Amino acid sequence: MSKLSSKIRSPSVERLKAEAQRLFANRGIDGVTVRDIATAAGQKNPAAVGYHFGSKEALIRELIVDGAKIIDVRRNDELDALEQSGGPCSISQIVDILIYPSVNLASHDETDTYNRFLRMLTMSHRDVFDDALEDRWNSGYQRCLKHLRALMPAKSRTIQNQRFIFLESYLGGVLSARETRLDDSSRTHATWNDTSTLAHFAATISCMLEME
Repeated sequence: MSKLSSKIRSPSVERLKAEAQRLFANRGIDGVTVRDIATAAGQKNPAAVGYHFGSKEALIRELIVDGAKIIDVRRNDELDALEQSGGPCSISQIVDILIYPSVNLASHDETDTYNRFLRMLTMSHRDVFDDALEDRWNSGYQRCLKHLRALMPAKSRTIQNQRFIFLESYLGGVLSARETRLDDSSRTHATWNDTSTLAHFAATISCMLEME
């Protein structure tokens, strides 16, 4: 194993990544310094981020890809299974594949922060997000859109594109809000702790895509 691989897999590096993502999710990437990240991760050396990742931007790119890989693999696996069974037969099947692979991303007992992190990032630095994906780790999302186009033949290309823009914003916004509420231990959030909430969310997306 290379020295770099060893660093990436070490607990201290994983702690740096987890704390960085949490801070970015709460404060945006411009509101967080490498010193903030090192302190939150219990590192005495403020240069820890530079040592392990090279730069703050390199760390951000690694966080983007880490989560995107998990989501993309999950989506593609579900799409493969759906296509092998003769589907998809409905918009709702694709909407489920857009939503559910994007939740429960955190490992162990950590709180999900990836959708919040992306929401904050793309509001101010969309170019960093797009460049980090390299048109590679969003193949499942693109397959979903292709299926949706086939399931929306009555809609013009312009209308389809508009609704896909709404879809992306709605998906990111609601999943980000869900993470924020579930991370709030000050009170009970009945809606977000209800297992039926994501199903209701999926139904509203399907309705938006299908409406005349």
